[in-house]
Amino acid sequence: MEIFIIIIGAIFVNNIVFSQFLGICPFLGVSNKISTAVGMSGAVVFVITLATLVTFLIQEYILIPFGLEYLQTISFILVIASLVQMVEIILKKITPSLYQALGVFLPLITTNCAVLGVAIMVIQQNFTLGGGLIFAFATAIGYGLALILFAGLREQMELNDTPKAMKGTPIALITAGILALAFMGFSGLV
Repeated sequence: MEIFIIIIGAIFVNNIVFSQFLGICPFLGVSNKISTAVGMSGAVVFVITLATLVTFLIQEYILIPFGLEYLQTISFILVIASLVQMVEIILKKITPSLYQALGVFLPLITTNCAVLGVAIMVIQQNFTLGGGLIFAFATAIGYGLALILFAGLREQMELNDTPKAMKGTPIALITAGILALAFMGFSGLV
């Protein structure tokens, strides 16, 4: 039951975009088309889960034993950037087709603060490795859900007659705010 609560809470109740306000730049920048939103979502799920695994192990087996907890943020940033670069190189060599599909999105994820935020939240909330990975995966799924829903709404808004002053970013921000209000409806769920 606890795993179910973690999953539902991470996807709907404490959505990383709508309640934590992390990952807003890629959320607004990549949400013009559903196809790009799906690609970014897949890349985010992979990178957040893998980064959480690596940063958890570094925290538990390097930073805490040597009393270097104060280096957590900088070491996590370096690890995430290196990890994304390593994944990019490996994908390019092993599966060029997958690299072509995710290649555009991987560099964007390096600067996505949601990846760092999830890694730090896992440590702050004292998750075990398994619980932390479930939380990270569910949080990434929530990010992807928000991104894909928003992309669908933006595609639909392109077909509507929007006043000239509201076209582009203004109507996108208003729509994101309304979508965040809709996700607030899940707050009593868990």
